[in-house]
Amino acid sequence: MLQSRVLVIALILLLSTTLPEVHSKSVFEKDRRDWLVIPDAIASYIYEAVTKVSPRAGQFLADAAQTPAVVSARTFLIRETTKLSIMAEQLIEKIKNLWYTRVLGY
Repeated sequence: MLQSRVLVIALILLLSTTLPEVHSKSVFEKDRRDWLVIPDAIASYIYEAVTKVSPRAGQFLADAAQTPAVVSARTFLIRETTKLSIMAEQLIEKIKNLWYTRVLGY
């Protein structure tokens, strides 16, 4: 039983999710900067599947996802991936500008 709890907590940490936020995000949202949308959606499907089989295990997952360690890890990941997303967008804009000015001569 202890091994399964450790496995569940590791899965939650890996997917870095909190359940209330999963349903509010769209995987296909165009201007989305948060790279954790897809793992959140996967975690949501896992949670729903576990809850169908065992509501008690589903409640354990929900409780584990709200622990301070998981929430702080997820907050850190969101903050860092947002920084990376902004830098990637800036790089794309610089490449576009370079392409238009140097290659195409606009």
